[in-house]
Amino acid sequence: MAKFLGAGNPLLDISAEVGQDLLDKYDFKMGNAILCEEKHQPVYQELVDSYKVQYIAGGATQNTVRVVQWMSQTPGSTAYIGAVGDDKFGKQLAESATADGVAVHYCVDPTEPTGTCAVLINEKERSLCANLAAANKYSKEHFDSEAIQAVVKGAEFVYSAGFFLTVSPPTVNALGQHCCDNNKVFCMNLSAPFITQFFTDPLLEGIAFCDYVFGNESEAEAFGEKMGYEDKSVQNVAKMIAAMDKKNSKRPRTCIITQGASATVVCTDGNVTEYTVPALTPEQIVDVNGAGDSFVGGFMASLMKGKTEKECVDAGHYAASVILGVSGCVLTGTPDAKFL
Repeated sequence: MAKFLGAGNPLLDISAEVGQDLLDKYDFKMGNAILCEEKHQPVYQELVDSYKVQYIAGGATQNTVRVVQWMSQTPGSTAYIGAVGDDKFGKQLAESATADGVAVHYCVDPTEPTGTCAVLINEKERSLCANLAAANKYSKEHFDSEAIQAVVKGAEFVYSAGFFLTVSPPTVNALGQHCCDNNKVFCMNLSAPFITQFFTDPLLEGIAFCDYVFGNESEAEAFGEKMGYEDKSVQNVAKMIAAMDKKNSKRPRTCIITQGASATVVCTDGNVTEYTVPALTPEQIVDVNGAGDSFVGGFMASLMKGKTEKECVDAGHYAASVILGVSGCVLTGTPDAKFL
């Protein structure tokens, strides 16, 4: 039975290098991750028609689960739940994740196509626009089924990106409650500024169950702004998140905030530690898509092995560096032996 379970929005990434003109046309900002609005709908076909695209299995949580599986190098270590359409993209996602060693337990919705994410790469930075489609149809009934409950009961570590809060807060809370009741490790990601801004209550409910909360500097800033913190520094926001009320009092909450090439900030028990990110040359970076998801995957794979905080952060930095060196979240070969 899988030791690590992820719950999220499975998406097929449609990735292409684009010019500033296309970004301006759809009002996309670099570094952003947003949900598709009506004005964004034509971008998917425009990418396919006018650019050299790559189709890559994606979705923030699914990326993380695939990296955990790759870093663990142990068959059957990971499982994933989410909703896809009954179409070729859904089958492509299942085949890709399964080939990576992840046991996928998709809820297949016959009424909507599989979700897609436009990944616009410009000078190595990325802008994401997700059209959830079938991913938005994930049902609590699927989660409550006997088959999925067996998967949940078998897991020891559970993770969900904040993006899943746009779809099924009841599922996130049920996972958090299960982990709390059984003293398992529950983790979430802030995921994007809009999650904090527009899904504040579900996010705070989820954080209450969390043993680990991940985010990046822009997400931390948005959280600090929304919560009205006078000190919105990454260090203080990490400290405040770590200190929030927690359902399971048997272990402290740890908050981890990445800052790209700048130091990763970790707070546990009120103690803030900064970890230097190993430097990469510009030539080593292809694009940043999936780097944050991969950091979480590396961190969690080491946490599952009982590693120290520093070792977990080092593994996160390593996994992110691997993904920075390729286009999209694509995994080949085997990890550096020191992280196995």
